[in-house]
Amino acid sequence: MTQRPIALVTGASAGIGREFASQLAQRGHDLVLVARDASRLEVVAAELKQSYAAESEILVADLTDRRALQTVSDRLADDARPVDVVVNNAGFALRRSFLRSEIAEEEASLDVLVRAVLVLSHAAGRAMRERRRGTIINVSSVAGFISSGTYSAAKAWVTSFTEGLALELQGSGVRVTALCPGFTHTEFQQRAGISKPGPDFIWLDPADLVRDCLRDVDKGRVVSVPGLQYKALVSLLGVLPRPLIRKAGQVARRRR
Repeated sequence: MTQRPIALVTGASAGIGREFASQLAQRGHDLVLVARDASRLEVVAAELKQSYAAESEILVADLTDRRALQTVSDRLADDARPVDVVVNNAGFALRRSFLRSEIAEEEASLDVLVRAVLVLSHAAGRAMRERRRGTIINVSSVAGFISSGTYSAAKAWVTSFTEGLALELQGSGVRVTALCPGFTHTEFQQRAGISKPGPDFIWLDPADLVRDCLRDVDKGRVVSVPGLQYKALVSLLGVLPRPLIRKAGQVARRRR
């Protein structure tokens, strides 16, 4: 019996991460589900088993905890149980601007949005390069193309880092993609305490978003921007003067 490929998804209990787990299971992958809430992961695992006959391994991990992060990293480095796809999706936004936040909150955000992506991409990239195959998807954001506090800064890092990793792994058989979504219908805004901004047309459906991303991965695209509205926005941001981009970030911060 042929062994099913394995995908590891962080932040798999809800939102974009859960949708990645579902669509990868539909594509024939077994899963390693990573998040802080064991009970929610168990629900996801049961649904994937029932719908797609996918087996799931649950790793309960708070990625701000370095020992927990190391456990996930060790799982990626395990050659006896190779992981074929990694989705670094875990993340959160802070309720307040940088100077109004406690520094411990900012450090925790940096640990999840930046350090976890760094550590897990390092473990996955080494293991996949040795096997000459694999896929790394780092979930960034359109916010990384503007200047709007530490969340935007972290996401700008994720996109730039992913592009650099893609260059380093070019020709190795390992695909690397940064997913840069805009506003998406998930729990993210509610958890961050941010009101739902803008008209309905700017909001993305997570199922369409993940489907578009996986299609871009299949095509070998390094940066995936789902939605025509956000493709147009990112193209515009690429030619606007930096003072105007900073002004856009200032408007975004006022919504908090």
